[in-house]
Amino acid sequence: MQTQAEDATQSSSVPDAPAPDRKLIAPLWHTVLFVLLLFANSYFTAKSLPRASAGASPKQRAFEYLFTIGWELVLLLIVWFGIRLRGVTLRELVGGRWKRVEDFLLDVGIAGAAVVGAYIVVLAASFAFGLATREHIAENKKLADMLAPSSLRLLALFVVMSGFAGVIEEILFRGYLQKQFAALTGKLYVGVLLQAVVFGLGHGYEGWQRMAVIVCLGCFFAGIAVLRKSLRPGMMAHAMFDSLQGLGLYAIKKGLVRTP
Repeated sequence: MQTQAEDATQSSSVPDAPAPDRKLIAPLWHTVLFVLLLFANSYFTAKSLPRASAGASPKQRAFEYLFTIGWELVLLLIVWFGIRLRGVTLRELVGGRWKRVEDFLLDVGIAGAAVVGAYIVVLAASFAFGLATREHIAENKKLADMLAPSSLRLLALFVVMSGFAGVIEEILFRGYLQKQFAALTGKLYVGVLLQAVVFGLGHGYEGWQRMAVIVCLGCFFAGIAVLRKSLRPGMMAHAMFDSLQGLGLYAIKKGLVRTP
């Protein structure tokens, strides 16, 4: 029969619940400068893209796609530099491993389901933020015409660009910023929300209502990363989502699909 003293000794030896990991994965100044850089690019893109893309030739459109790929790589390099200052690797940001074929196939299945879920989120958010009106549908057509590939070669380049965006943006937002914000605040849900807000504000050329939709999309992809503890399915889903958008824009541009 245990004495009260023995019970107290045993209870004191029970480990406490783990505290949130408050270790920053990059210096704070790096995160501040990175976010400011994203906002500056969003602002200047919102100002310049409509003029630059209006009546753009195929060569100009190809340059825009290639420039976007280059810019994504520059942002990835900046993040790599920041996390290396704290001894963190890109592999750690991505998380997860494919030890078996089944692991890869599972992530592919999750990614496929996530694409469907992403379109549901976008549709629901579009209605919620008033983007289903005729006025906004006309604006969407203008935006689509501004970004749409006009040939099969441009469509192929758009898909390549989507692949880069899917991989890199998941690392930037659901990898770097989400973990950094969570470490700063000690709250995972705050990290999820803040990275989604930055993700949305980084698309200034879309307009504030579509940016709000993108915030919802950022939260959705963050949920996949949290549940899977890996960016891999989100990367594939993001790339497929953007590629399908390019295919849809091409079909509209060529008159293969009627729009309201």
